[in-house]
Amino acid sequence: MSFYKAVVTSFPRGRLLRNFSCTVSAKSPSDSNGLVGRDFMSLKHFRGEDIKQFLWTAKDLKTRMKDNGEIFQPLKGKTAALIFQKRSTRTRMSTELGMAKLGGHAAFMGPEDVHIGVNESVKDTARVLSGMADIILARVYGQDFLDELADEASIPVISGLSDLLHPLQILADFMTLQEHFGYLRGLKIAWIGDGNNILHSLMYGCAKLGVDLNVATPTGYEPDVNITEEAMKIAGKTGANFMMGNDPIQAVYRADAIVTDTWVSMGQEEEKKKRINDFAGYQINRKMLKEAGANWVFLHCLPRKQEEVTDDIFYSEESLVWQEAENRMWTVMAVMLHLLQPYTPVNPMPKFVRG
Repeated sequence: MSFYKAVVTSFPRGRLLRNFSCTVSAKSPSDSNGLVGRDFMSLKHFRGEDIKQFLWTAKDLKTRMKDNGEIFQPLKGKTAALIFQKRSTRTRMSTELGMAKLGGHAAFMGPEDVHIGVNESVKDTARVLSGMADIILARVYGQDFLDELADEASIPVISGLSDLLHPLQILADFMTLQEHFGYLRGLKIAWIGDGNNILHSLMYGCAKLGVDLNVATPTGYEPDVNITEEAMKIAGKTGANFMMGNDPIQAVYRADAIVTDTWVSMGQEEEKKKRINDFAGYQINRKMLKEAGANWVFLHCLPRKQEEVTDDIFYSEESLVWQEAENRMWTVMAVMLHLLQPYTPVNPMPKFVRG
């Protein structure tokens, strides 16, 4: 393959975002896993073992509640405050239904319901919600908003998405791939598309778990320089092989999982025509995947547009998008449960390494 290793200085400086950092807080006494009371802002701040714990618990809850029909409500009496600057089907439904399944209650606040940054500061909002709820999940535009919310709240804060990161989506993707293949480390994932928030979190997740990742983005749409550098340093320690480039055909070569996302994210509508033109040649189709792994599967976080992937792949047996969407619920349930109280799964840990 003629891929090149990611070199930080090769990316356009116009893509450089601020030096990203989040404080990992301990807002209540920690449990044996060290997860109770923490914020869930980025996979960067969790050990590989922590990520496996979230995935184990998600699978455990799915087995207990869906497969075995068990009523399990460990969060009875707990409340989640949901702040949504961006609309969403999967994030809202997975969190509200997931909290209800665990016995708790979720209160939704959309843009028309709150006055954050207009009549009330993020700081004041965080303190008000900390006195009423047990946990906050926020789906917002700027990462700065989430950082300040987490800094000022005295209860755990979960990132439901920002323009920079989307860690919950990667837990769902990893759970889906583990269920299908029976392991994670030993897989090769190919990302085809925009160097966006989901790719950023995927890079952190693959690096932490030692999963190989090939990335192909159009020129000028590469992932953030700082995140790329950080993820590759982590990958160097875990043995994950990262390869970055602009050729989707090379990226999918012998890949086990093909992942893409929308080309036009919320807030980029004015760029739609230009972006669709720039992404020509990046549509996932059968011709592109001729050299993919023998048993490749396809993932997309949704919502999907036809220019991103053809119908014969999106609705095919190789497509795992519906399982992926369902697993958004089980994974956010696992995160909320672990941040609120100690929990040990009753079912065996899934296998994460091939062999």
